[in-house]
Amino acid sequence: MSEEKLSVFPMGEKNDAYARYFVGQSYLKMLTTEGVVIGNVTFEPSCRNNWHIHHQGGQILLVTGGRGYYQEWGNPARELNAGDVVNIPPEVKHWHGAAPDSWFAHLAVEVPAEGASNEWLEPVTDAEYGSLK
Repeated sequence: MSEEKLSVFPMGEKNDAYARYFVGQSYLKMLTTEGVVIGNVTFEPSCRNNWHIHHQGGQILLVTGGRGYYQEWGNPARELNAGDVVNIPPEVKHWHGAAPDSWFAHLAVEVPAEGASNEWLEPVTDAEYGSLK
């Protein structure tokens, strides 16, 4: 699947502001920053974000295209495809990103909460990522 047909939402620009928290190239288009913050995040093949934690509010991922993965610390990775929904509770260490052979896109919905913040942690190692199918 090409990146042009990945989602009905615009892909956005290279995600340079958060590049240090990703392995590989991602793209970000903020769809709204009022009320509930929603961003369209697109990952090139093999791109993934670092392990991270959403404090207080958590996050919801709405997968719009491609194939990717979501993994919580201490659990096996879950394959994601268009139409999948991931509810990420607050305080759960996790990562998400594209499969090695596919572009991947999801809407990242930040669950509003007083004092909500993100804590970016270590990268997903090549060994961890390489064990996925």
